[in-house]
Amino acid sequence: MSDWKKAFRSFYYETAEDPDDIVLEPKRTALLVIDIQNTYLEPDEDPAEAARWQPFYDRMNNTVIPNNAKLLDWARAEGIEVIFARIACQTQDGRDRSLSQKKPGFNYLLLPKDREDSQLVPQLSPQGDEIVVTKTTDSALTGTNLRLMLHNIGITDVIVSGIFTDQCVSSTVRSLADESFGVVVVHDACAAATMALHEKELEIINMIYCHVVGMDDLPDFLAKG
Repeated sequence: MSDWKKAFRSFYYETAEDPDDIVLEPKRTALLVIDIQNTYLEPDEDPAEAARWQPFYDRMNNTVIPNNAKLLDWARAEGIEVIFARIACQTQDGRDRSLSQKKPGFNYLLLPKDREDSQLVPQLSPQGDEIVVTKTTDSALTGTNLRLMLHNIGITDVIVSGIFTDQCVSSTVRSLADESFGVVVVHDACAAATMALHEKELEIINMIYCHVVGMDDLPDFLAKG
């Protein structure tokens, strides 16, 4: 287990008191897995660029995807609502995308909803009637009816995992916090392009918008009885 109460502290919280213990009621908790899609596991055609991204691919294949598979198994066994978010536009030319996904550069994303590269990776497939929301925004709340569904289901706390820590994960976490959900981010089930970006963003959002914890911490948070 990690000492989550003292880890990932920014300047703002270096001298703050330790947070209270986290208590999650399974029936009022959801696991939200963000944007682990085929497109992000496809090496760039440029060998130099593919090499630059190799540490990310390694973290995804060796840590993030296996840990999310374990998270899903755990959540399902505990009766926690499982929800997936993915980036996917409704139109072939992407005219319905938000501006951030139309700008040139890394964030340019054209992922029509039925195309293979927009699908969730096979290792993390939804089961039964598990909810999948599609978005053309960074935040999974801003561009979908996820907020309404969480309220309808009676969810008060959301466990967040996925990619990218410093983009869609962070944006979603901030939106959830602004809507007064309790948020827990699982650091060893998330990734950014680099570990430096990943760890810095966790430090930025921790204790303000969420609590950053490890996978091994989660079982101890479940309400007893």
